[in-house]
Amino acid sequence: MPRHEKTLRQVSRGFVISAGSQVVLKVSKALPDGVAYRKPGSVGVVVESPPNSAGPYVVQFTDGQTVKAYADELTLRREEVDNELAQTSEDLRPYVIYVCQAGSKAYGLATEESDDDLRGIYLPPARLHWSLYGLPEQLESVDADKDEVYWELEKFLRLALKANPNVLETLWTPMVIRADETAEELRTIRRAFLSKHLYKTYSGYVLSQFRRMANAVKHKGTYKPKHAMHLVRLLYSGTTALRTGEIRVDVADHRDELLRIRRGEFSFDEVKQKALDLDKEFQRALDETALPEQPDYARVDGFLVRARRRMVDA
Repeated sequence: MPRHEKTLRQVSRGFVISAGSQVVLKVSKALPDGVAYRKPGSVGVVVESPPNSAGPYVVQFTDGQTVKAYADELTLRREEVDNELAQTSEDLRPYVIYVCQAGSKAYGLATEESDDDLRGIYLPPARLHWSLYGLPEQLESVDADKDEVYWELEKFLRLALKANPNVLETLWTPMVIRADETAEELRTIRRAFLSKHLYKTYSGYVLSQFRRMANAVKHKGTYKPKHAMHLVRLLYSGTTALRTGEIRVDVADHRDELLRIRRGEFSFDEVKQKALDLDKEFQRALDETALPEQPDYARVDGFLVRARRRMVDA
């Protein structure tokens, strides 16, 4: 995508609209004489961009007059309609069909300071799914003692097929708070998501965590113990999945060791050696696993079609 066609949602995260881009004013802007104004809906061209998205742009109109405007006062002309239709304004929480406890409480690693990490799925009715207005891939809510994330069903299924650890743990956690019939059906077919692909995904997560830790040690002389704990936990979980066909969520039998790692009682070299030893077990488990090469795409696709059909009259 050419730089000037990036959406303003991207701009707000640090992207800058390039000079030459056509933009539309979302608000009235005074002209340099301080008397005349340009109305909302006026089309101009960016002739000067700021060094970062926090600064003002200089926008020039057909008659040569210019105004200064900030990113949230502009929309790219080609994307004005798309931005208006970007996301529905309807409250989607009533369509949450599955809620479970995740995080340290599900892992058996909770302490007195642990908050609730709620994860789950939302399934919008067909009228919203078919609407011009977009649906978010996930709903998020964070407050002082509770963190909630609910994926839209199709997004959830795609992540599960890719063996995303957080999503698979959501399907296997025993700490289910609420599940409707569609969510219950999904849990009954959850083994359809497991395949040897899990090894690649989990290994990728482990490698990312390890590199992050190694870079921190190199540049700061230390690492985040929480990253180390999750690295070790994922290796335990991945090895169990390959050997048993089940995702290991509760790791309470390793609680003492994992909490010691989280408290920073292991040096980086000790964590590294632990990870290397567990990775050898992980590789042996891959050689011996009975899991198929690929997930059961057809079974998961059939489930999604049935779920969508249930929401036609909802």
